[in-house]
Amino acid sequence: MATSICRTLKYLQPTICLNIKPVFVPIRTKKRYFIPPAVNVKQKSQSEQETKARAAGVVVRQQYIERAINISCTAGIFDPYIPPEGDARLSTLSKEGLKQRTEQLRQSAASQLAFRKIKDHDPEFSTKEFPALAQQIFIDAHAALTQFNKEKLHSLVTERCYPEMVRGNRYKTLRWRFIESLEPPRVVHARCPDMISKGNLYGQVTLRVHSRQTLAIYDRFGRLMLGDEDEPRDVLEYLVLERHLVNPYGRWRLHGKIVPAWAPPKDPIIKTVIIPGPTLKPEEAFEDLHYQVPKPKAVQWYK
Repeated sequence: MATSICRTLKYLQPTICLNIKPVFVPIRTKKRYFIPPAVNVKQKSQSEQETKARAAGVVVRQQYIERAINISCTAGIFDPYIPPEGDARLSTLSKEGLKQRTEQLRQSAASQLAFRKIKDHDPEFSTKEFPALAQQIFIDAHAALTQFNKEKLHSLVTERCYPEMVRGNRYKTLRWRFIESLEPPRVVHARCPDMISKGNLYGQVTLRVHSRQTLAIYDRFGRLMLGDEDEPRDVLEYLVLERHLVNPYGRWRLHGKIVPAWAPPKDPIIKTVIIPGPTLKPEEAFEDLHYQVPKPKAVQWYK
């Protein structure tokens, strides 16, 4: 029985071997779609890498370095208003006062020409009614800033003013309040520049605002950094508002602020620091030691 099975398998062996196919992957004869990175690619220049990629059949897409341009507002303040020192309280009999008065006459003559251009595109513009509208825009913009209302803030300030207002305020708490206006706001300066083309006009109006405000800035831990909510201060500001006159849907928006050279310096930021105390044992309490904080030593910073 065993002999007959062996003979049967002996005759079937050639037939079985013919049906069995060799198990291997023909890699060398086919195109490789994945090219492993070469050694020391970082040390090669950009042109050498592109040449090697073209030789391998890889098409390198050309990169265009472009910068987005926003034409809904200008990039700065054209011919900025120079606030007179002492808020124009110098006597015209003195040399400085006479020079100050001459500069005011020169700026007012150019402002009258700008008012005419603005009224050609905006017939409802008036130097008597505009200050109240501009002051309300200023109040609404700062109220939206304290509430972090981005949509409303974009409609009240220009694209140039927006990053200047929100920069550094992500982890801070702002408390701002407009109390009253000490003097009626008035228009002191106006310019009507054009950009890109000759007829593309922008109107810039500078407003003098003297008001009483409160400001307090807290860090992300709730510690006071600047100002005080209960201490109102008198603030004199020169605000610049801008409008794209050619755009029929344009509106007046806050564009920037002019800080005079004679303005007093800002208050320093209040910093909270930790003074290391004594090392306590597990059975001791800090109140029982009656520890006194040592005063810092006087340091001579200059000679």
